[in-house]
Amino acid sequence: MDSFLEAQGETSREMEIPPKRKKKRKHSASKEKHKSATPMAIPPSYADLGKSARDIFNKGYGFGLVKLDVKTKSASGVEFTTAGSSNTDTGKVNGSLETKYKWAEYGLTFTEKWNTDNTLGTEIAIEDQIAKGLKLTFDTTFSPNTGKKSGKIKSSYKRECVNLGCDVDFDFAGPAIHGSAVVGYEGWLAGYQMTFDSAKSKLTRNNFSVGYKTGDFQLHTNVNDGSEFGGSIYQKVSDSLDTAVNLAWTAGSNSTRFGIAAKYQLDSTASISAKVNNSSLVGVGYTQTLRPGVKLTLSALVDGKSINSGGHKLGLGLELEA
Repeated sequence: MDSFLEAQGETSREMEIPPKRKKKRKHSASKEKHKSATPMAIPPSYADLGKSARDIFNKGYGFGLVKLDVKTKSASGVEFTTAGSSNTDTGKVNGSLETKYKWAEYGLTFTEKWNTDNTLGTEIAIEDQIAKGLKLTFDTTFSPNTGKKSGKIKSSYKRECVNLGCDVDFDFAGPAIHGSAVVGYEGWLAGYQMTFDSAKSKLTRNNFSVGYKTGDFQLHTNVNDGSEFGGSIYQKVSDSLDTAVNLAWTAGSNSTRFGIAAKYQLDSTASISAKVNNSSLVGVGYTQTLRPGVKLTLSALVDGKSINSGGHKLGLGLELEA
């Protein structure tokens, strides 16, 4: 009798094994399905297409300017940004002040702006509250000297594979509508940008763009109003070297604009930048982090066609952040 019960127990245990194995296979299959369902990346806005290449050409330089930028943050979370610059050729001094407060609980951002042209600006933005990926911004400016006022409502919506934008610029003659759309799939990007002037009842801007983006390589081409053509290439050659090439020309003109730029990271605190274009203008820049929150930038622009005649420009920039 005991042997019969033992045999029955063994048979019962054997019958329990297949469901466990089947459950394990089901779990493995769902795991593989979860791995394959990787979410698509959100494409950049139309204005940011080709930004990596533009940054190599523009950042780290300040020809003919002495600049000072200061960024601070109060204990209550208010961010202050102060910028000032002096043009070494004209002696004109420009300055600006910006305060920003983020109410993260409600997705709100309040921004106040002022510049030396005595223009006041106010911006209120709400993000990811009405719908995930949706951002609404109300932007106004006012100049007390001239009495000029302007207002703009901006909206943007970004999700996997798509980035949309629509702005309405209010004017007494009639509002202007700015629209843009960028779609992306497996690294490929395509975008369209337009501006409709209701006062003239016609499109005043009609731009197309196509690009390809991977981790260390980006290609971008664009056509503006059917007459201006441009393209750029960005490549991260190594962890310390970034390069960029841009090309542009206008229909009906034989002039072609061409430039090459590179940025080399010497170490964790210093980098050097250089660029040259087909007009023989050579720019060099050196950026050094003196200490955490203190960055110094030196730059120079040399005209290769008239080295001995002068006209070269120097630049000095200092950034403070606390």
